[in-house]
Amino acid sequence: MAETLTQQRLYSLDALRGFDMLWIMGADEILHSTAKATGSPFWQTIANQFTHPAWNGFHFYDLIFPLFLFIAGVATPYSVGRELEKGKTKQQVLWRVVKRGLILVILGIIYNNGLVIEPISKIRFASVLGRIGLAYMFANIIYIYSKQRAQMFWFFGILIGYWLMFKFTSAPGFPPGDLTMQGNFASYVDRMFLPGRLYLGIHDPEGIMSTIPAIATGLLGILTGQLLKNGTMSKERKARWMALSGVILIAAALIWNFDFPINKNLWTSSFVLNVGGISLLLLSLFYYIIDVLDYKSWAFFFKVIGMNSILIYMSNRFLNWEYSTNAFFGWLGQLTGNPFNIVVMAICIVLVKWVFLYFMYKKKVFLRV
Repeated sequence: MAETLTQQRLYSLDALRGFDMLWIMGADEILHSTAKATGSPFWQTIANQFTHPAWNGFHFYDLIFPLFLFIAGVATPYSVGRELEKGKTKQQVLWRVVKRGLILVILGIIYNNGLVIEPISKIRFASVLGRIGLAYMFANIIYIYSKQRAQMFWFFGILIGYWLMFKFTSAPGFPPGDLTMQGNFASYVDRMFLPGRLYLGIHDPEGIMSTIPAIATGLLGILTGQLLKNGTMSKERKARWMALSGVILIAAALIWNFDFPINKNLWTSSFVLNVGGISLLLLSLFYYIIDVLDYKSWAFFFKVIGMNSILIYMSNRFLNWEYSTNAFFGWLGQLTGNPFNIVVMAICIVLVKWVFLYFMYKKKVFLRV
């Protein structure tokens, strides 16, 4: 739905969301193109951070998805919380949350498959937007019906419960605790119960069971949002608390990694702590610079992206950005010549997308769910 934005927003949160979405817009391709054009080991190492590990391990690119979900959680006390403060009943707010979650699930299916009629066996139902929708929905339901202390119990309870499930279960024919793609219990559940096709054939990184710990990612964002909304604490102290919490979570993740590996495909509990810690550090940095020191102008580039994140994400599926970029800047790529023309065109495609978002921003039109 397109709507005019009227309510005040947390500038640093929109900026961080824009920073996150910048890599989805194509900034990652700038790095890959630079590595290819230069052949430099340095740039190849950097570009490798913008790929996903085959199974266990962590690259920076693994942060993009959970950071968005974390940010959605941070926004909850400012959106859902405000509605409750204005006197709306929990049932009214619940319907809004459920509706938004289900719309995201539907948009995810459309993003995966397009608007075509296919046999169910060829449709991929699991999706990035679907996971965001479901994890957002359940995390918000917990927020609506429980106090902050209970939300913390939910957060740690989900992580510990998910770890114990993997410790004592496996796919048939594999020993308990097997964490391989073939032998882990979550992938087995997806093969048995998730309709349609799985992204990796025998496993889907946005599958059924691995959506459960993603709820904890959303809850961590909600807890952080409540900290930011606390009127009795100074902004400087909030920034320090987020930074300290981020360091503690990363340390805990690295320790847990020895027993329960950091793994985005399974969204393991150690992965939740790791990406949660990094998300907290990034938010504390953005919050400190933008909201504490009041340096905002530099972040406008990111804010324009962050205000229309769903729109730019869905546009990658339905608009031919490469065609538009070649139409406007193909001459620049020709003048540049090999091998750096691919770098120039990668930069141009991000620029074209940003100008489109800037136009939408100036018209005060935002795609919101």
